[in-house]
Order: sequence, then structure tokens, then C-alpha cells
Amino acid sequence: MVRFTTDDDVRRLGDALAELRREKGLSQAEAGARIGMTSQGWGLYESGRRSGLFRPDIQRRLTGALDATPEALMLKLEPEADVSVSSPQRAPGVESTGAAFRGPALPADVRLMVLTTNEMAPWAAAGVTIAYRPGQPPREGQGCLVQMADGRRLVRLYGGRTDANVSLLSGVGDSESVSVDRIAALSAVVGRFDA
Repeated sequence: MVRFTTDDDVRRLGDALAELRREKGLSQAEAGARIGMTSQGWGLYESGRRSGLFRPDIQRRLTGALDATPEALMLKLEPEADVSVSSPQRAPGVESTGAAFRGPALPADVRLMVLTTNEMAPWAAAGVTIAYRPGQPPREGQGCLVQMADGRRLVRLYGGRTDANVSLLSGVGDSESVSVDRIAALSAVVGRFDA
């Protein structure tokens, strides 16, 4: 099976989950029991042997067991850095500018898009911000941004690909087959931020 994320990406996310769990003072068994999972199952996510940790629904489930959020998990991925960076648009970590709040700085190759429709509910509804990495192929079942040749952009779940077609799934499981010729670019969704 082809893996579209590097092993290092999966391990880093697993390490972030482990750090979040330890901060909450829970063992793998205690965290897993909160959501009906064995300690071995939880450990597979932390060791990077289950890449499903990139899925927003899995992130919500696992971080929920830790009384945390997917955003808290993403904050653990940010490297420690000096916040007096000369470039204000890319200050690392979390910033507060009075009453306004901006989340963690994202890697330079990640783009954001705010959904304006509910066509992907319950996976993601209007107002949800998705983070996507242009050019990174999605894994089956992962969210994806499809840039159509006619200029439209679709957010769907990736269902797979043949030589001629790409299978896309809506939030409620409806499937559509799109000709590869009609697709200008296909990018993996790598994060989601609820409004």
C-alpha cells in the first residue's frame, strides 16, 4: 500500500498525541478506555503505525478522550522557537492580539480555506477552516481539495483512483466519479479547524 505521508509526519503526530496524553496524566490504557480502545490500539496511534491519526474524525475522538481538541494536538507539532520573529505573519506558536485570537502558525506549504457550504456535513460544515497541502496526494478516506479544470473547487473525501477516474465521497457518503481530465489539481486536507 502506498503511503502519501512520510513516516516522519506520522511519528511526529503520534509523538504530539503522546505528549498531550502525558500532560493529562493518563496512561495509554486509561486514555483508550475512555473511548473503548485498548492500550495497544492507542499505542499504535502514538507510535505512528496508524496513519488514521491524520483524519479529523479520529483526531476529535482521540483528543476528546484527553479532554482536549484537535487544535491542542496541532499546537504540540509547533517547534519551540523565539517569538520575537521579524516576520509577523509567521510568528510561531499561538498569538493573542487583545480580544482576537490566531492559532498556530502553519508550515509554509500549507494553505487554508473556509468552507461556505454544508455539502460536507457532518465531516465539515460551513464555517470550518480546512488546511490543505497543495500537490500532496490524499489517502483513501482522507479529505481532499479538488481544483477542477473549469476553476471550481470541491472539498470531498477521497475514495480512490483508476487510470481514468477519481472517486470522491460527500459528507453523507454519496459517491461521484470524476474524470482525471477534468481535474487540474488534487490536494490532501491535513487539518481542520472548527469555527
